Amino acid sequence: MREIIVLSFITLDGVMQAPGGTEDTSGDFKYGGWSTPFFYEADEAAGEFVTKHMKPADLLLGRKTYESFASFWPAHTDLWPGINDVTKYVVSNTVTTNNSDWKNCVFINSIDDIKKLRDSEGSDIQVHGSGQLTQTLLKHDLVDELWLKTFPILLGSGKRLFSEGTIASAFALTDSLVTPNGVIFANYKRAGAVRTGAVEA
Repeated sequence: MREIIVLSFITLDGVMQAPGGTEDTSGDFKYGGWSTPFFYEADEAAGEFVTKHMKPADLLLGRKTYESFASFWPAHTDLWPGINDVTKYVVSNTVTTNNSDWKNCVFINSIDDIKKLRDSEGSDIQVHGSGQLTQTLLKHDLVDELWLKTFPILLGSGKRLFSEGTIASAFALTDSLVTPNGVIFANYKRAGAVRTGAVEA
């Protein structure tokens, strides 16, 4: 079975919309690019951590993220080596292979397709951006790992990574780093069911 790994930039209040710029301005979102100033101040260790996350891996993308990636990454492989060569699985009911110019794209359109993909042979699959897709995966208990970069800001509005309907599940920390400017890099792996208890007096 292949593991599905969700990678996301999030704020302290869980916003994941448009961290890099104007990739998603829906809802009159006015804080596009909120993560960028932190990377200008990042140290070498942070850069190495991010580089590990960009090693070649098959991708699972929602339609909007696919469209954003397809318009940018084919011409910028120096920033993400191998991005054009890996398989991109795109969840969409409107875009098909017939009208895609980005090579190695496979289009699927249901949760059953994602389950079959996860049960197939091959490398682990990374989900970048794709907020709506990620929420669907969480609601169907299909997220095996979370690789989060949490930034020390509150935005108060914007699309959030987690929403109502997420299946309760426990995760264990597998790797972490805190940058000098307060960004927390943390990788989590599924660790069974949520445990509860009571504090004794």
